[in-house]
Amino acid sequence: MKLDLGHELEVPTSRDARARQAFVSQLRGYILNDLANGMRHSYEKEVAPRLSQAGKSPKGEDDVHAAMLENNFFKFYSAIRYNAQEMVWRSVIPDIERNLEDLAHKIKTLSGKSGGSLTLSPGLAIPENVADREIHLMPGGYASGDSPLAGALYDHGLAVFSAGLMGRNLDDIGLSFANYVKFRFPDFEPKHILDCGTTVGHNAVAWAQTFPRARVDAIDVAPSGLLYGHGRAESLGVPVHFRQMDATELEYPDRSFDLVFSSMFLHELSVRDIRKYITEAHRVLRPGGLVLTMELPPNLELSPYDQFYLDWDCYYNNEPFYRTYRDQNPQDLIVSSGFGVEQYFQFVVPQFSYMPEPDFAATVGEQRDIGGSTGRLSTGVQWFGFGAWKNR
Repeated sequence: MKLDLGHELEVPTSRDARARQAFVSQLRGYILNDLANGMRHSYEKEVAPRLSQAGKSPKGEDDVHAAMLENNFFKFYSAIRYNAQEMVWRSVIPDIERNLEDLAHKIKTLSGKSGGSLTLSPGLAIPENVADREIHLMPGGYASGDSPLAGALYDHGLAVFSAGLMGRNLDDIGLSFANYVKFRFPDFEPKHILDCGTTVGHNAVAWAQTFPRARVDAIDVAPSGLLYGHGRAESLGVPVHFRQMDATELEYPDRSFDLVFSSMFLHELSVRDIRKYITEAHRVLRPGGLVLTMELPPNLELSPYDQFYLDWDCYYNNEPFYRTYRDQNPQDLIVSSGFGVEQYFQFVVPQFSYMPEPDFAATVGEQRDIGGSTGRLSTGVQWFGFGAWKNR
């Protein structure tokens, strides 16, 4: 299993640390595949029949969750998964802390190498949902001031966390969505792209690589990820313009962008802020521009069990808005923010990183069902997306 990051900001790792990381990564793969399948089997063979016999067939995830709380397989699965999440961060923290000074120096030497830029705003008030919460159980959270610590922790931790399912450079989501646009809308040639909630720019770099003639801006409220992400992009030879900014209050003029993208971002926001963000995206889009979102599929599209499974993170992984977001109708969020209902579309896309480009291109435009593997980080994962065009 490949854990190398493939760029100059990868910190030196001891043999023992590498062995720990490999163990944790493979443990997560086992949890998200074998144990998850075993838990579903336990539900279908034991819990669901008992509910049916009692005349209490589940109507939604709350009914499934309540029934599974007493299920030993669910207790075991949750305990192992929670501990594995903490083990991810513990497996990479010592090496990052030991090399933090060298990492900061390397970022300075890389700055300007590939034509990108970094603009921080020290006076920006970081929202409470980022400043005061260790999202994903990541120690210290994402707002670690002017140090690259949080960005490095996220990048190195994600390599372990993803268990080999996020692409060569942890950029499969960005590559999958950028290439979806490239093949699905061949006449659409964005000249200015905005990636919101970029963290360390995994997806921003992918968009810049897919559309090399476009300028790509990438924003986030947390400075550490931007600092690290700038060095990462420069190391990879890709010009991306990172700015510290709140996506609910974009500091760009009207009609500035051809495409506004976000990935795994909306479920970190309150519904009020989701609407503010999409309204801002509508404002800064040029006529004929596209807002595009990669997210978890909404609960209205899934069975009660799959709703319960995907919302595990809300209850046990420090993701307070996870469930609230997934209870929304994406079309309603888009339309209430200024886009026309006829301009809305949603889709499911396979992973670009793990198939030949012609095969991927052939899938674009196909009707693909939202199944149990959509949005679930496991073998066979496919991504859910939705968006809308701004009327000309």
